[in-house]
Amino acid sequence: MSDSRPIAVDAMGGDHAPHEIVAGAVHAVRERGLPVVLVGAPRVLYEALADHGATNELPIVRAEEALAMDEGALASLRRPRSSIAIACHLVRRGDVSAVVSAGSTAGIVATGKLRLKAQQGVLRPAIAVALPTLPHPTLLLDAGANAEVKPEALVQFGHLGAAYAELAHGVEHPRVALLTIGSEAGKGNKLVRRAHELLEAAPGLHFAGNVEGYDLLTGKADVITTDGFTGNVALKTMEGAVRYAFDELRQSIGDSPVARLGALMQRSRLRELSHRLDAEAHGGAVLLGLNGTVVIAHGSSRAAGISAACQLAADLSEGGLVTRIGERIASTGRSHRSR
Repeated sequence: MSDSRPIAVDAMGGDHAPHEIVAGAVHAVRERGLPVVLVGAPRVLYEALADHGATNELPIVRAEEALAMDEGALASLRRPRSSIAIACHLVRRGDVSAVVSAGSTAGIVATGKLRLKAQQGVLRPAIAVALPTLPHPTLLLDAGANAEVKPEALVQFGHLGAAYAELAHGVEHPRVALLTIGSEAGKGNKLVRRAHELLEAAPGLHFAGNVEGYDLLTGKADVITTDGFTGNVALKTMEGAVRYAFDELRQSIGDSPVARLGALMQRSRLRELSHRLDAEAHGGAVLLGLNGTVVIAHGSSRAAGISAACQLAADLSEGGLVTRIGERIASTGRSHRSR
C-alpha cells in the first residue's frame, strides 16, 4: 500500500514551537523524503522556514489560533480554528494522511475526537505508547486519554494495541496483559477484576494474564492494557526512574577515572541503550481508534523527535492502521453476535 499524501504537522504545538517543530519537519522532508505540510501562523512559519532555506519546500496551511500547552480538553471547543483543529480537518477531508502534534495532550485528544470521530464500534479512543523492551517494543494503553473507563473498554484497548503491534512491530498473535497489583486473577479493584474475566473470554485476543508495574519493561507482554489514569502515572513514573538512573550513571562515571575508562570501552553499548530509552527516537504516542492517524509527540520534542514522529505517522498511515483497527473491531462485534 502506498500513500503519497503529506503529513500535517501542527507547527504551533509544543514547548519549543514553532522553531524546533519546523526544524523537525524540514529534516523529515530532506532526510527522510516525507511530504509534509505545516499548519499554523504563516508569517511566523515562513520566517522559521527561511532560517533553513526551505521556504519553497514545505507548504503552509493557515491556522488563526493555537492551543497553549496548559490548556485542557475544553480548549478544543473554545478554539475551533486552532492549528491542531485545522490539521485534523485536513485529515477528515482526505488532503493529508496523518497528523503530528507536540501540543497539549488533552487538547489533541479532545480535538481529535471532535474532528475525526471514533471509528465505528470503538468505545473510547486510547493513547498507545511504545515502551523500549526487547526484542520489540511493548505497547501500553491507555496512557492518558481516558481517566475513567468501563471493563469493556479495557478489553477493546487490548484489541487496539494488538492491531498496532501486528502492523508496526510485525507481532503475530500479540500477548495482551492487564496491568494491576498482582499476577493472580483476583487481584485489583472491581474494574480490573471484571476486565480480567472479560479478557479471558474475549475472542481474537491472546490474553497473557495480569502484570504488575515492574513488568512494564520486561517484555512479558506485547500489549498492556489499563485505564488512562493508571497508565499515565505508570508511564511518567517509569520515565522519571530512567532519567534518574542515567543521571546517577553519568555522575558516577564522572567521579571515577576507572569508571570513565570502563564507559569508554562500552561506549557503543551505552549509546545503543541511550537511544533505545530516548522517547524522542521512537516518534511519540499514537491516538488509536479515530478515523485518522494521529501521532502525539512529546511536549518537549526537539527537531529529531518531530522528524521521528513524522516517520511513524507515515509508516502507520501507509500500513493502513485505521483500516486494520476497523476490521478487528468489526470482527469482535461479529464474534459477540454469534455467541
